[in-house]
Amino acid sequence: MESRYLGLDFGDRRIGVAVSDELGLTAQPVLTLVRRNLKQDLKSLGRLLRKFNCVAIVIGNPLYMSGDLSPQAAKTQAFAETLRTTFTLPVHLWDERLTSAEAHRHLHEAGRPLSTPRAVVDQVAAVLILQGFLDARRATSTPLTGIV
Repeated sequence: MESRYLGLDFGDRRIGVAVSDELGLTAQPVLTLVRRNLKQDLKSLGRLLRKFNCVAIVIGNPLYMSGDLSPQAAKTQAFAETLRTTFTLPVHLWDERLTSAEAHRHLHEAGRPLSTPRAVVDQVAAVLILQGFLDARRATSTPLTGIV
């Protein structure tokens, strides 16, 4: 049996959080963490990692459409390195281009208004990031590492 992955949609104000099932097949939303400071953010994420017995973290990497590094991607990569050091777990960067737009589309198709709270969008984006990683991992039938 495989263990769970924690998926993150990292932002300056919030972090959308999702978790995989134990088989690594599906991603489900967990919550949106309102960011306070790095110490508190890491403490909250540590609790979630323990609660769900996660063996790795997947974090969305917001590159420009050209594939170049955006300022937010640089912040995300620095945060990913902090996660690696703090929790001594593998942290996978996953291309999240257009994830927020896709999250809005999914919510709209589900009957949610376009004015859906940002925290809900962040959770859906975390699910889409993690699900993309899980699907690609299954398609290659080998663990993916260091995906950018």
